[in-house]
Amino acid sequence: MAGKVNLGLLVRLEAKPGKEAEVEQFLKSGLAIVQGEPATVTWYAIRLSATTFGIFDTFAGNSGRDAHLNVQVAAALMAQAGDLFSKPPQIEKVDILAAKLP
Repeated sequence: MAGKVNLGLLVRLEAKPGKEAEVEQFLKSGLAIVQGEPATVTWYAIRLSATTFGIFDTFAGNSGRDAHLNVQVAAALMAQAGDLFSKPPQIEKVDILAAKLP
């Protein structure tokens, strides 16, 4: 599996003041959605600072990454953007150079 993971997404999210707990809960709820995505190899919801959050996920190819961008998590993210985030989510497509996976 580790050799197949070569692409990822890095999403940075900046919570509006007072919305940090809601952003945290929103991100935690995303796990149930991605559990049903076989092409998403790994998915992490992370906190970088008191107000900065993120999502990092990995894929074995473009089709998996593109499918992920067109499913429920991405739709929910954009639907909540105006209410929860002080600026639009910053979504970056990344290349995985090396990975250690179980």
